[in-house]
Amino acid sequence: MDKELISVCALEITLKEKIILESKRIGIDKIGFTSADPFTELEEKLEKQQEKGHHSGFEHSNIKERIYPELIFEEPRSIISIALAYPTKMAEAPEKVKGERRGQFARASWGTDYHDILREKMDQLIAYIKEEAADVSFKPMVDTGELIDVAVAQRAGLGFIGKNGLLITEEFGSYVYLGEIITNISFSVDKPVPNGCGDCTRCIVGCPTTALLGDGRMNAKRCLSYQTQTKGMMPLEYRKKMGHVIYGCDICQMVCPYNKGKNFHFHEQMEPVPEDVAPLLKPLLTISNREFKERFGVMAGSWRGKKPIQRNAIIALANYRDKSAVPDLLKCVAEDPRPVIRGTAAWAIGEIGIKTEELITFMKDAFEKETDEEAKLELKKAIERLTIAD
Repeated sequence: MDKELISVCALEITLKEKIILESKRIGIDKIGFTSADPFTELEEKLEKQQEKGHHSGFEHSNIKERIYPELIFEEPRSIISIALAYPTKMAEAPEKVKGERRGQFARASWGTDYHDILREKMDQLIAYIKEEAADVSFKPMVDTGELIDVAVAQRAGLGFIGKNGLLITEEFGSYVYLGEIITNISFSVDKPVPNGCGDCTRCIVGCPTTALLGDGRMNAKRCLSYQTQTKGMMPLEYRKKMGHVIYGCDICQMVCPYNKGKNFHFHEQMEPVPEDVAPLLKPLLTISNREFKERFGVMAGSWRGKKPIQRNAIIALANYRDKSAVPDLLKCVAEDPRPVIRGTAAWAIGEIGIKTEELITFMKDAFEKETDEEAKLELKKAIERLTIAD
């Protein structure tokens, strides 16, 4: 090896070490480096998943661009993967309000939207690298980008991909947000972490919708997290399984042995506001667009707007069998301009099951006035439930 190449290698190692130190200084909890080689081992799996309709539709649609970094970045040489640990418990529980039920946002949507937090950290890291090296270029991304975060993180040595499809780190379990930066800088690569699931199948057994396929893949459309983010009528089979979680799902993480006792409060932006991450359900039914944006707009769970959250709040009230919510639900049936909300409210009334002549008459009148076929069907089924003799 000639002296010039030795010097370049020494410089690269020094730069990598500097970046690692800077990452700790700016609050990145874990960092790893891998090559920008294609993720060819994933191509066939992704194509089969797409053929089977197992993708959610929220991910990047071009499979080739998810596999080959050179299609989305000129002369990629390395990928820097970062992880930020997030809290799993609230420091203080929300105030108990007699007779009122609360919903729950999954932990990954607590605090400020993680996309914003990760982008800020990556921008800080990129700014530092630009000060240390010349003629460098970067492409940062979070889970809305082309690459597959967990695949990059696994190859960069941050952890292994569990049977639930999530990255599991030694220090923080799977309670981490991931981001990556493609760059034209060559770095020495870190070693991938071997899979540590062994014979454990707790996440697979614990998944209430059988979304997990057993090998780290999932049928994303069966995942409750996906179902809580859709905007149409939620299929009947998922409604009761949703419980009172109105955004996301934590079940496959909660049952994972690697997550036992994990709860980190490293980042102030991630701290949950108890009243927002566990909101009272009935007030959500009439929340205005402005109030929703002001209160929940900073959270990742708000990205689909208020309608999915309102629909899910109605389902949660039905799952609680909250009789005090019936007047609010009747108002949704009678006055809400959105068929999804009217139909879901009708279903909820049928589930709660208060069987009075006045209520049944109201529902029959609503059925006659309803013009949307899906909402009309929900009204019909609810009336049938209410008129069946005990």
